[in-house]
Amino acid sequence: MFELHSRLQADTCWLGDLPLCRVLLAKDSQYPWLILVPRVANLREIHHLAPEQQQQLMQESCAVAALMEHALSPDKINIGALGNLVPQLHIHHVARFATDSAWPGPIWGACPAVPYQAETLQQEAEHWCERLGHLSGFTLATADSLAN
Repeated sequence: MFELHSRLQADTCWLGDLPLCRVLLAKDSQYPWLILVPRVANLREIHHLAPEQQQQLMQESCAVAALMEHALSPDKINIGALGNLVPQLHIHHVARFATDSAWPGPIWGACPAVPYQAETLQQEAEHWCERLGHLSGFTLATADSLAN
């Protein structure tokens, strides 16, 4: 049974689900940052997915990246599956701008996280849910989960 890693639960807000992946919003307000987590139990690596799931993951990742690009017009979309601290497979999608605090380097370890204020986090979650609602197969998380 799929269970979200505790660190991902603590550091993100659940927006909803695509056919394969849970869609999360990172709580670091410095960067527009979505995370996809395939809803497959005990999954650590992309190559551990069945071929059709690998294709579905790529489709969902590309759809999220295109959505972020269209909505934000960033200088670059960074996509990565690192997993050194959280072994559960999760794919980061970060919209990067030449004006952000870590540019042009990686975001990890560049600056301490700056959490959203509760009201701002709720607003960001709602904006992303509205945008994600245009993607095929997206289902919204429950209202209670958006507040967390």
